[in-house]
Amino acid sequence: MQRVASCTCGQLSITVEGEPRGVGLCHCLACQSRTGSAFAYLASFAAPYTVSGRAFEYVRTGDQGAAFKFRFCPVCGSNLFHSEEGATGAVSVAVGAFGDPDFPLPQVSVYDIRRHGWVALPTGIQAFPRDPD
Repeated sequence: MQRVASCTCGQLSITVEGEPRGVGLCHCLACQSRTGSAFAYLASFAAPYTVSGRAFEYVRTGDQGAAFKFRFCPVCGSNLFHSEEGATGAVSVAVGAFGDPDFPLPQVSVYDIRRHGWVALPTGIQAFPRDPD
């Protein structure tokens, strides 16, 4: 199975193969800020994946010291995907960019200590106060 996620203007896209390795929500303040929403909804995919178009990058260091390289469209500003520096073979993609209302539900929720009170998690989702890694 192939899935394509695109930025708002269509200049930047990523094509991933197969089912996601994992799907999750992140409520950390950095994800809230970069998405402009109450949380990030992300899906992790194993390589191979193909990127089309030009991306700008922003590197942010996480709470546990890992550096995450976020890629976004220089035209429309959509934050499309990211990877952890030094970790090869995986990419995390913003689920909303797939435009698929039937995308798999999240399995985990991280940084639940920052979750907005009105956000109700799906039944059965595993919630962590911070990042469990």
